[in-house]
Amino acid sequence: MSFTRIPFLALVFAALSGLGHSAHGGGLPEVRVVPSVDLDRYVGKWYEIASFPQRFQRGCTATTATYSLREDGEIDVLNECRKGGFDGEQSRAKGRAWVVDPKEPAKLRVRFFWPFSGAYWIIDLGKDYEYAVVGHPDRDNLWILSRTPALDSETYQGILKRIEEQGFDLSRLQRTRQPGGWTGDAAGEAVGGDR
Repeated sequence: MSFTRIPFLALVFAALSGLGHSAHGGGLPEVRVVPSVDLDRYVGKWYEIASFPQRFQRGCTATTATYSLREDGEIDVLNECRKGGFDGEQSRAKGRAWVVDPKEPAKLRVRFFWPFSGAYWIIDLGKDYEYAVVGHPDRDNLWILSRTPALDSETYQGILKRIEEQGFDLSRLQRTRQPGGWTGDAAGEAVGGDR
């Protein structure tokens, strides 16, 4: 596996810094996070099911994020995707995440390039940690993640409802193609398109 010159997701979390944006999404109430997160259960591999696309993610398929708990309590982050299709060149980005305040474990920050870091707020989480939704307080970034390459329709629609209730613009959400998961057909229930 080779590293690309410009890792595709390295800039994703730099964009999460929200520089120049309102912290409350233009007058909306603050984005709510889940009340608790067990990081031992949260770490592992996640498949990106849908997201607000970023220009540096164009052409990405099979996008995943793998989190590993470090001895110091922080988290190693590895983001990967395939460019141009499932057999395309692999792009990788490594970073680190940490909980800012132990009283709010669902509010993390993540860094790929020093000194820049961005908010990583867990705003929805399955009771068995089978899915997670990560957003930013300015509502400009959003990721729906799953432990498997696909989510059943009922679970996905429930997530969409809760995201919309939090003030996120569903018209911006695009499904991510995953091998063995959604591939862009009508059954994929694309919201706002696909990539």
